[in-house]
Amino acid sequence: MTTSRRDFLIGAGAAVSLTGIPSARADGSADAAVQALLAECAEELLADYPENATSLGIDTGPRAGLKARLTDRSAAGQQAIAARAARRLARLKAVDPATLSEATRIDLDVVRTAHEFASEGFAFPYGDVAVLNQNWSWRNAPYVVAQNTGAFLEIPTLLEEQHTIESRADADAYLARLEAYAGQIDGETERLRSAAAQGVIAPDFILDKTIHQLRLARGGNVAEWSLVRSLAKKTQGIPGDYAARAERIATQKIAPALERQLAELEAHRRRATSDAGVWKLPRGDEYYAWTLRAATTTNMTPDEIHERGREELRELHAEMDAILKRQGYTRGTVGERMIALGKEERFRFPEGDEGRARLLAYADEILRDIRTRMPRAFGTLVPGNVEVKRLPPEVEPGAPRAYGGPGTIDGKVPGKFWINLHTMNLWTTYDLPTLAYHEAIPGHAWQGEYTFKLPLIRSLLAFNAFSEGWALYAEQLADELGVYEVDPFGRLGYLQSITFRACRLVVDTGLHARRWTREQAIRWFVETNGSGIDEVTSEVDRYCAWPGQACGYKVGHSEINRLRRMAQQALGAKFDLRRFNDTVVKGGGVPMVVLARNIEAMIREVRS
Repeated sequence: MTTSRRDFLIGAGAAVSLTGIPSARADGSADAAVQALLAECAEELLADYPENATSLGIDTGPRAGLKARLTDRSAAGQQAIAARAARRLARLKAVDPATLSEATRIDLDVVRTAHEFASEGFAFPYGDVAVLNQNWSWRNAPYVVAQNTGAFLEIPTLLEEQHTIESRADADAYLARLEAYAGQIDGETERLRSAAAQGVIAPDFILDKTIHQLRLARGGNVAEWSLVRSLAKKTQGIPGDYAARAERIATQKIAPALERQLAELEAHRRRATSDAGVWKLPRGDEYYAWTLRAATTTNMTPDEIHERGREELRELHAEMDAILKRQGYTRGTVGERMIALGKEERFRFPEGDEGRARLLAYADEILRDIRTRMPRAFGTLVPGNVEVKRLPPEVEPGAPRAYGGPGTIDGKVPGKFWINLHTMNLWTTYDLPTLAYHEAIPGHAWQGEYTFKLPLIRSLLAFNAFSEGWALYAEQLADELGVYEVDPFGRLGYLQSITFRACRLVVDTGLHARRWTREQAIRWFVETNGSGIDEVTSEVDRYCAWPGQACGYKVGHSEINRLRRMAQQALGAKFDLRRFNDTVVKGGGVPMVVLARNIEAMIREVRS
C-alpha cells in the first residue's frame, strides 16, 4: 500500500501497545495539557455538530442545551465551522509529539489528521465536508443536497430514532429542532444557489431521484408526517399539546422550506447534464484527489486504485469459479452465472410485507448465531447492542441497500442495522448474511462500541478506510469462523460481496477520473459481478454523489489483511488472532499508517 507521508502524519513513534489502550496514559504535564486540548476540541465539535451528542446519548447534564440545536447548514454557518476547524488545527500542529506518551501521541495524530482533511475540503467553495461529523463522517459530497445527502433525509431519522424524550424539556428541545430543521433546509437551498452560480449542478439522474424523494417528504397530510407522529407518540402523557405544536411548525415552516428547496432543485434540473463524474466541476480533478485521500487515508492515485481493483477481481473470480463449478454451474463468466443464480426463486424473498417480514426475521437469526462465535475472534468482548430495522420508506428510493452503526454510549439506544426494503429484488438469501456481518456484528455496530472506551474525541472522529475496511474484514472473519461450512451458496454471497467492493475501485475511478458514463459503469458492474440491476444502479448513483468514498472499503480491507500476514510471519506460533483483532478495534478509528504502527507495537510486545 502507498501510505501518505504528508506532514499530518506524526513520526514513527505514533504507536500504542495493546495494554496501552485506553487506560495507561502518562500523568505528565505534557500529556495532561494535550488531553485537555483534545477534550476542548471534542466540546467544540459537539457544539458545531449537536446531532452527534444525541447519537452518542450525551446530550444531557452540562450538554443538555445541545439537544435543542442542529448544525448550521447555511453558507455563513459552514464558514464559521471551517474557521473554528482551522484554529483548532493550528493549535494541534503547535504540539511537539516527542513530549508525549504513546497513547496521547496517537490521540493527537488522529485528531490532527481529521482536521487536516477537513481543512483541505473546506478550501473548495462548494460541497459538503463531513470529515469532522461523526454521524456522516464516511462521506464527502460535492452536491449539498442529493438522493443520499441533505437535511431532508438525515434529520427526520435522527429525530424519530435517536432524540429521546423523558421530560417536557426534551419535548421542547424536539420542537426547537423542528424549527432549526426548517432553517437547515433554507441554509442548504442558499448553498445550492451559490453552487449553481459556479456551475456545480448534480447530474440529471441524481436530480430526478432527489426531486422524487423531496416530493415524497413534502407530500401528504402534515399531521401524518413521521417526525410529527413520532413526537405525538413520545409525548403521550406529557402536557403541552406537542403534536399540535409540531404540526404548526411543520405546516408554517418546514413545508414551505421544502417547497423552496424543491423549486431550486427543479431549476438545477433544467440546466443539468448526464455527465456523471466530478471531473466536470471547477477544480474537479483536484477535488476528486482530495476525496480519495480522505476516503482511503493514502496517496494512491486513481490509476493505482483502478488497477488494484481489476487485479483483485481476477483473484476473487477464480475462487468463485471453483465453487460454482462444484455446484454444477459451469457455463458462462462468473458474472453471468451469478446473475442466473440470483434469479432462482429458491434464493429470493417474496415481494410485499410477507417478504419483508421473512427477511427481517432471517437477519435477526443471523445475528443471534454470530454472537455465539465472537469469543473465538476477540479477547475483549463488547455488548453488540444492535437491532435490525427497515429504512423509512420515503428514504429508501435513493438509499443504499443497508447501513449500520453503534448506538449510544450508555446503551439506552441500540445500534442499528438499517435495511432497504422498497423492493425485494435487492435481496437474496445467500447475500444477506455477509451484509449483516458487515453492518452489525462484528462490523460497524460491534467495532463502534470499542471507541466508547477511548477519550470522547475518538468517538467523534472516524476514518472511512478504517471503518469500512474493518466492516469488510468482519465479513471475512465470519467466513473464517465457519458460518458457511455447510452453505456453499452463502460463501458465494460473501465472495460476491468482496468482489463488489473490488468493483467499486474500478467504477468509482472510472466515473470520476476516466470519464465513464453512468450507463457504462452500470453495464460493466452488472456483467462483471453478476449483481442485480436495481442494486447496481443505486450503487453507481451513490458513487456519483459521494466520490471516493466507495474506494475506502477494499483499500482498508486489503491493508488490514496485509498487516495480519505481517504479524503472522513475524510471530509464527505466537500469533493470536484474538489479540490481533483486539489491537485493531481497541485502537479505534485511525488512518491506515497509524494502524500499521499499532500492529508493529503489538508484535514488539508479544516478542518481548
